[in-house]
Amino acid sequence: MLTPPEMGGPYRIKGTKYPRMRRNRRRRKVMALLGAVLAVAVVGWGTLQLVDAFTGGGEDEQSVQARTPQDCGTGDTGDTGAKSGEGKRPESSPGTGPEKKPSSLPAPARVEVNVLNATARTGLAQKTADELEKRGFKIGTVDNAPAQYDKKVRGPGVLLGAPGTVDGELKVLGTQLAEAEPKAVERKGAVVDLIIGDEFRGLAKPAEAKAALKALVAPAKAKPGACD
Repeated sequence: MLTPPEMGGPYRIKGTKYPRMRRNRRRRKVMALLGAVLAVAVVGWGTLQLVDAFTGGGEDEQSVQARTPQDCGTGDTGDTGAKSGEGKRPESSPGTGPEKKPSSLPAPARVEVNVLNATARTGLAQKTADELEKRGFKIGTVDNAPAQYDKKVRGPGVLLGAPGTVDGELKVLGTQLAEAEPKAVERKGAVVDLIIGDEFRGLAKPAEAKAALKALVAPAKAKPGACD
């Protein structure tokens, strides 16, 4: 290729080869540095993805676990619980009706007691009957124990009553003599017997008997749990 005359001087190309332009070394260093930074960023992002995959969900799963109800017997109050039905009270089955409350215990004035002495100590039945009457009980027969129990009761005493009195009259009478043994016998009616035994040393102290009767009629309330 020939160079026009007006392009002579220092810009005139001589020979058959073109001059080559050298690249800027600083620019190459900058490009190499940018490439290294990009590579490190890509590797770091990939590592975070792998860690998240192996740990199982990260913060989202932890937030779900934080909302999981404890042993409180209630479901989640959020949308999930509302959709799934958790936290709702179970509906009663058709025909079952509401649960029945336990029958109330009779007051001492409604408990008739026969006081029978099975020991060799005289006057013990009458003395015990008088004390029970002061505490509000209704007194029936005061006498010696029948041959079936006379001189045969080794403990403090025996409480006898029909099967229907086991969870009622016998429990109320038992607050006056905690060591007495309650027994259900085949009989009718709600009258109960207190048979005094050889180890009888008297009824429970009035304060103790009153506290036992109060605890029986009004049981202690359940302790509040961690969810209250």
